Amino acid sequence: MLTTHGGRIDLAAASYRHAPQPWIDLSTGINPNGWDASGVAIDWSPLPAVTALAALEAAARTAFGMSHGAVAALPGTEIGLRLLRDLGLPQPAHHVVPTYSTHAAALPDSQPIAVEAIGTAGTLLIANPNNPDGRILPPDQLLAIARDRRDGWLIVDEAFADIDPAISVLPHLREDDRVLAFRSFGKFFGLAGLRLGFVCGPDAMVARVRDRLGSWPVSAAAIAIGTAAYGDTDWIAATRRTLAASANRLDALLRTNGLAPQGDCPLFRLVDHDTAPALFDRLAAAGILTRPFDHDPRWLRIGLPGDEPAWTRLAEALRHG
Repeated sequence: MLTTHGGRIDLAAASYRHAPQPWIDLSTGINPNGWDASGVAIDWSPLPAVTALAALEAAARTAFGMSHGAVAALPGTEIGLRLLRDLGLPQPAHHVVPTYSTHAAALPDSQPIAVEAIGTAGTLLIANPNNPDGRILPPDQLLAIARDRRDGWLIVDEAFADIDPAISVLPHLREDDRVLAFRSFGKFFGLAGLRLGFVCGPDAMVARVRDRLGSWPVSAAAIAIGTAAYGDTDWIAATRRTLAASANRLDALLRTNGLAPQGDCPLFRLVDHDTAPALFDRLAAAGILTRPFDHDPRWLRIGLPGDEPAWTRLAEALRHG
């Protein structure tokens, strides 16, 4: 499981019983200093109101810079991606690799394809920024891919796109673009446990996804917290600056220890090195969980430490290798 998903501190602690506490989780690429939701009032008694859900989706639409298309809230983008198989998307279907394991499951008949080999037919699923290598394609390149497709669809997983508004394809879409984009709330805002995401795109296709989710797709807490967080533009702007600075700090730390960081997503870096398995083991023994990959044992994804003690522990563990 440690090579399938990040965030499995429970399994890591069972395997490394003598590791110091508390564990530092650098395995997920989630903002370690999330938005403070403690002041948001949540009424748990009634079912979520239709008007409140609409307000959340309007706030997300504004935050995404959309001028065309619809937005529907999801209980996490993973569920939205797995609903793709029910939409009758045109064949052939491809998913760009390397990427999330969910992408292959989301389109069971799809074939893996390298970004350099993208064609013009059928359905294409791509992450931007990509996970785990942090590759970012500019919106104009994604739009060219979408508009060159012959009666096909481009599906863009923008789970990490909140880090920089210049990344997203959503502000640039026309009404006739056959593009669906998925956005995650939890990664940038550091509240992954809230399970909130969005599907964005042409009205009719978004309506088909919404229909499959039913009348109450997300909780009252997700609605209240999501609406308030998307409205906190000062926090969003400050966090983008802070994450970029932290990513630069992580780059410098890795390079100091003979590791070459890869990727342009500030929430994580990828290390490609023949000592990656030993490095994962050494960090885990120090109570620091990173993300290994079974399909490429040379890879290790490392997220951002959340405070100075975590930075110090990471620096010491790397230095003592």
